[in-house]
Amino acid sequence: MAAVYDYFLTLNAGSSSIKFALFAATATQTAVARGQVEGIGVSPCFSVTGADGDTESGAVAIDNHAGALTRIVDWLDCAGVRDRLRAVGHRIVHGGLAHATPVILNGAILDELAALTPLAPLHQPHNLAGVAAAQQAFPSLPQIGCFDTAFHRGHDFVNDAYALPRALYERGLRRFGFHGLSYEFIARKLPIVAPAFVDRRTIVAHLGNGASLCALRQGRSVATTMGFSALEGLPMGTRCGAIDPGLLIYLLDHEGLTAAQLTRLLYHESGLLGLSCLSSDMRVLEASTSIAAAEAIDYFVHRICMETAALAATLHGLDMLVFTGGIGEHSVRVRAGVVEGLSWLGLRIDAEANQCGAQEISSPDSGVRILSLATDEEAMIARHMHEVLDASTTGD
Repeated sequence: MAAVYDYFLTLNAGSSSIKFALFAATATQTAVARGQVEGIGVSPCFSVTGADGDTESGAVAIDNHAGALTRIVDWLDCAGVRDRLRAVGHRIVHGGLAHATPVILNGAILDELAALTPLAPLHQPHNLAGVAAAQQAFPSLPQIGCFDTAFHRGHDFVNDAYALPRALYERGLRRFGFHGLSYEFIARKLPIVAPAFVDRRTIVAHLGNGASLCALRQGRSVATTMGFSALEGLPMGTRCGAIDPGLLIYLLDHEGLTAAQLTRLLYHESGLLGLSCLSSDMRVLEASTSIAAAEAIDYFVHRICMETAALAATLHGLDMLVFTGGIGEHSVRVRAGVVEGLSWLGLRIDAEANQCGAQEISSPDSGVRILSLATDEEAMIARHMHEVLDASTTGD
């Protein structure tokens, strides 16, 4: 008797964690469970929460991504669903120019994606390590790659290019943009929560340890703050954001930094951590009485306001601002600071709604609608998995 495959497994592999989710393999993609193995290589811990809210957690003895996936597979076995998986879906940060849609991964595609590692060194190697571990654990299942860059393909030339020799642009040295799965989820959610604003000028602020903004028109990405790499734009947990390239040349030529040292400085030692000399975690900074911590938050808010204004110019105005991501969804202080800094654009916040974490936080007299929405990259991956497999079955 043929087996019944009725679940999708999604994996989001980071430098020290693997987030996973189990979805019913139906058109609605209902989440059955969500979990993660975090602290890989340091103090690894496994946790999973079922649809009923029950949580299982505890320390695990592993030291790499393959070991983390083994623990996830053990849980799938105990839950009785391992043999009912239809496919495994992966968040892959960089798809390059070749991959503007989700795809079933094969050896040639994985080689192409590995070559993009220098463009996303914090993410790409770990995303691909998750794929390799999943291939070993589930050798007969399709592995589907979903790309953070894909949502931003199709920008106008002026929003894709740098003012460098045209030949470099033709070779692919251009703006790619990231956080696309998050933005796509929000774009698909807006017709439900704000149907009258679907075709309006919208900016989404994905604020977390990685942070960026995306300008939407008719639900499509028009421009975004991240560029060739995931360094550009807003300051982040440990990444610098926008910086004068002349300063980088100075650090190389006059401070004697090597390329490897410069990479570490920009990716691991800058951002909120570098400015505060304390932490990359906004919750720690907000709880601190340190002047440097307060200045780091002020700088973060200031840059969000500057980049939002720039994207509003690209859109020729602004009708709606949406906060999402860990900081965007949970930091009352950051949301209030951004809205205050953009009051000249007509933004007004409802302080009580903002404090209690309401979905709509704009005041009645605000000229711009302001929302705070939870994003769900895993659900977006599951939706893409359904679409890819359905297309492969029907031959479209």
